[in-house]
Amino acid sequence: MNGLDADEVLDVDAVALCRATLEEHSKSFSLAARLLPPRCRDDAAVVYAWCRRADDAVDEVPAEEQSASLLRLRAELERSYSGERLDETVLRAFRVVTERRAIPRLYPDELLAGMEMDVVGGRYPDLDALLLYCHRVAGVVGLMMCHVLGLREERALIHAAHLGWAMQLTNICRDVEEDWGRGRVYLPADRLAAHGVILTPDGGRFPASAAAGVALVVRELLEEADGLYRSGVQGLLALDLRSAFAVDVARRVYAGIGDALARQKFDVLGGRAYVSEARKLAHVASAGIASVRALRRRVRVRVRLGPAEHPPRDVVSFAEVRRAARRLG
Repeated sequence: MNGLDADEVLDVDAVALCRATLEEHSKSFSLAARLLPPRCRDDAAVVYAWCRRADDAVDEVPAEEQSASLLRLRAELERSYSGERLDETVLRAFRVVTERRAIPRLYPDELLAGMEMDVVGGRYPDLDALLLYCHRVAGVVGLMMCHVLGLREERALIHAAHLGWAMQLTNICRDVEEDWGRGRVYLPADRLAAHGVILTPDGGRFPASAAAGVALVVRELLEEADGLYRSGVQGLLALDLRSAFAVDVARRVYAGIGDALARQKFDVLGGRAYVSEARKLAHVASAGIASVRALRRRVRVRVRLGPAEHPPRDVVSFAEVRRAARRLG
């Protein structure tokens, strides 16, 4: 990757645009981002804005235009990492952050590969296939954030990817009916078949007859997510106190969506599950209490690690993260 041009810095307009994108599209992540240290806050918003822009470029266009949109995204990424001129604000800001934080190209490449899985309309025969998708569209976002937050403890990188997987599984469980309307089914076919369900989107309403079996699959996937959320907690001590607090808030709020689904008995036709503002504030308080309780352990870990002078190692692969997930039991 080439060095930055002298004028390629995060200007006020770029930061404002990326923050507005974050605020508009994700109240949960926006809340967590406001809690990050100032040195990380803007870069985190830029990473989110680039991911959001890429997602919208595929999801918000007619199906017949999605392949062309994906090709444009890949060409943009190539220009970004090769140092060519970029005129679009978010793209320029993302290049600044990838340079400054040494984000490997593999991670945004993988995210676009996950979007390709949506474009081609792939199905997910089993949990492994679904987790590959989760890694590509969410796990690598967690790994990019490791660079933004200055994390360099290798074992903690796996936990960060697991947290991304858990959040994506939660999204999938929450959005079953919405995804059906887009012609997508993410629930693993073998889990559905075990409960007597076969789902093939036909452009109509989600079949009420499948709701009971789907609820059982959603429950199983949220149990998988719970284990991954617990793994995510194990990586918090490798972060500075404020970053750990912000990430823990995001974890608790997202896990709260699963709790909301449980309260409606995992019924995907029972309305969109969400976390109320009051519950979000309660999660902020709980994360604060947990941070205080972990202070002594945190000091020991931070002394051992020393200052975060180096970025995380170049890449963490899906295979590594999956092997670690199997050990969660």
